[in-house]
Amino acid sequence: MLADAVNLSRLHRVLVVKLRHYGDVLLTSPVFTVLKNRAPQLELDALVYRGTEDMLTGHPAINQVFTVDRGWKKQGPLGQLREEWKLLHALRARHYDLLIHLTESSRGAWLAHLLGPEYSVVRDYSPRRGKYWHAAFSHRYRVPAKPRHTVEMHLDALRRIGVQPKPEEKRLVLHAGAEAEGTVRELLRAHQLQPGGYIHFHPTSRWLFKCWDADKCAEAINVLHDAGERIVLTAAPDEAERQYIGRILPKLRRPPVDLSGRLTLKQLAALTAQAKCFVGVDSVPMHIAAAMQTPVVTLFGPSGDLEWGPWMVKSRVLTTNHSCRPCGLDGCGQGKISECLTEIAVNDVLKAVAEFIR
Repeated sequence: MLADAVNLSRLHRVLVVKLRHYGDVLLTSPVFTVLKNRAPQLELDALVYRGTEDMLTGHPAINQVFTVDRGWKKQGPLGQLREEWKLLHALRARHYDLLIHLTESSRGAWLAHLLGPEYSVVRDYSPRRGKYWHAAFSHRYRVPAKPRHTVEMHLDALRRIGVQPKPEEKRLVLHAGAEAEGTVRELLRAHQLQPGGYIHFHPTSRWLFKCWDADKCAEAINVLHDAGERIVLTAAPDEAERQYIGRILPKLRRPPVDLSGRLTLKQLAALTAQAKCFVGVDSVPMHIAAAMQTPVVTLFGPSGDLEWGPWMVKSRVLTTNHSCRPCGLDGCGQGKISECLTEIAVNDVLKAVAEFIR
């Protein structure tokens, strides 16, 4: 149908670039699924920031995951140049036929120039880019002005080259791995938990303005405990998240299984895969739960649930009717507290959880 459609059967290697945070990287996983299904001969590689690669390693369609370390800058100009040259040398040795760049980072443009793929695809950022950027890409695509889920915007890169994804190919893919699954099995046994016998509660985000009220978290956990539910509490090892959990724990009438700061992302995936349901906010653990097909109850405030909500999983998204949301600001008046989020009622959360554990 497209005059400039790309014939994937002629290609050998593809590089997909997504230099963003953990959840953003995980939301690219359907791109690899669709490409591999259309052209099984393709070798598919990814380029992501170091630390986020666990979101894609183990994906059955991916051959290699290359990383950019933002810490290279600490090595000084010569040290950073040396690391960048090593990465470029490794990428050039792969001889890519197609480059798919899924952010507005200028790195994508110079990679397209230096790697020399026959085809290169990027979202159209025309108002903010000059001739060097435009000359780097053979295909550019526009996205709707109205909100569209991030997964669909990633898949628009494939639609632009003539590849139409099927509904069943759009699911997130995350491979926890045998090691992580074994570790979680031992943890569950140590805490006398059965698979499907607990609720996974992850109340934190790296951005605390996306978090619910700590007192309400404690109240919800107390009610669930009183109803006989087992709660597994998790958070990242970040100090701010530890402090947030520290405000919840003293208010609990019964201690939960507290694994805060103790799990890798792969282990978190293995844990949430065994849960009755997941309860949390807009953060990477919510996307991980969706990838593992665990029912999700999630609270959204200043961030857009249409763009970032749980994808292709049984879910309840709870919001308020504040006319200003989603604003994208770090709290009302940039005060680090989002009233559209903290005013979500405890009872609404409990009702949503009850729908999945009934």
